[in-house]
Amino acid sequence: MQPFDPASISANLRPGIHHLANTNAQEEVRSARGYAGDISTALACSWWQTGDAVLVDVRSDAEREWVGFVPGAIAVAWKQWPGMTMNTKFDTELCDAVPAGSKVLLLCRSGVRSVAAAKRATELGLEAYNILEGFEGDPDTQAHRGNLGGWRRQGLPWRQG
Repeated sequence: MQPFDPASISANLRPGIHHLANTNAQEEVRSARGYAGDISTALACSWWQTGDAVLVDVRSDAEREWVGFVPGAIAVAWKQWPGMTMNTKFDTELCDAVPAGSKVLLLCRSGVRSVAAAKRATELGLEAYNILEGFEGDPDTQAHRGNLGGWRRQGLPWRQG
């Protein structure tokens, strides 16, 4: 038996950070207002691949076609191109895609639209998480995406075309 370590308990009680027993590394869920939390691309991929959550890509059909997509992710656009108009079927499509009691992981280009989608998913009664950095990450100094973080940059499963 290992000796009692009070520091391990206090570390797990810090507000906004949850150390997850089902992962090898101590990954964290960052607290958020209006939805279950923000998580890294690596943690999202782990939950999705182990079946602990459903991965939903909320980017437009055009973004997935032109930039790339995650094979096996469910496509439910938050907004559609051209014009980035709201998907009036979002609520129905999302609820149909996520089995009752499942966590839903929301992926967009940079982790911004997915916040709005996570808030809406929570209003619909789902346990929703925003994936930080999104598929493409933040723009670099040349305003190019795909070089600073994101699902694709982390080498997680994706395809193009």
